[in-house]
Amino acid sequence: MNTATTSSVRAGSCTLVGAGPGDPELLTLKAARAIASASVLLVDDLVSDEVVALAAPGARIVRVGKRGGCRSTPQAFIEKLLVAEVLAGERVVRLKGGDPFIFGRGGEEVEALRAAGVEPVVVNGITAGLAAPTQLGVPLTHRAHAQGVLLVTGHTQPGGGQTDWALLAATAHAARLTLVIYMGMRGARDIQHGLLTGGLPTHTPVAVVQHATLAHQRHAVMRLDALHATIEREALGSPSVIVVGDVVQGLQALGEAPAPVPALAARA
Repeated sequence: MNTATTSSVRAGSCTLVGAGPGDPELLTLKAARAIASASVLLVDDLVSDEVVALAAPGARIVRVGKRGGCRSTPQAFIEKLLVAEVLAGERVVRLKGGDPFIFGRGGEEVEALRAAGVEPVVVNGITAGLAAPTQLGVPLTHRAHAQGVLLVTGHTQPGGGQTDWALLAATAHAARLTLVIYMGMRGARDIQHGLLTGGLPTHTPVAVVQHATLAHQRHAVMRLDALHATIEREALGSPSVIVVGDVVQGLQALGEAPAPVPALAARA
């Protein structure tokens, strides 16, 4: 038996870490420890520089950007790179914006790692769908206005069919649910049309939050029937979260509602 060869083989590992919405102070302690102990970090485009700065000085940083509407690193390539680095003995951290398991493709990466015989660790992060409304003081499940939350992506997988916004609207209206829409900016016109067609009232309050928790955060509040027009007028873009539902009414009490919402109080 060649003991020298056997002892020289390092055991690699992989941790999928949710970097949260951007503010490094919102990281969990477990996430910060994992980042600091990594020898290789595969970093998504939306992870802030302040979070990446927590890596050890000798760590190798690999940018594998994924952002809607822009050229992205193919998911299959990321998965192969994850496996290769772990099998090479590296302590790999896959650093993902928000939470790995909320529209973060973490499930696909876990499946690829397990298929290669690697059991990853997953560290949750604060997802933008929670952080964005919280920045505005909007509770997603205020009991006077909502009995639950639906987290929905506005960007469907190619070949996976279109989201039935009318059905979602009917469900949200009947069950008093808040809709939190990720990656919905490019499809805002269709989302607005579908939600109105499905029965959500025109005066349903909506908030759009861009770059939540960061210094350059922006937001706008409007009625549902002004969603697309407000996004265009205010030049809001990705990454943004769209929050639809009566929980947004609380912004009026805080004096946060800008000009597009004067009729919001006149609810039919």
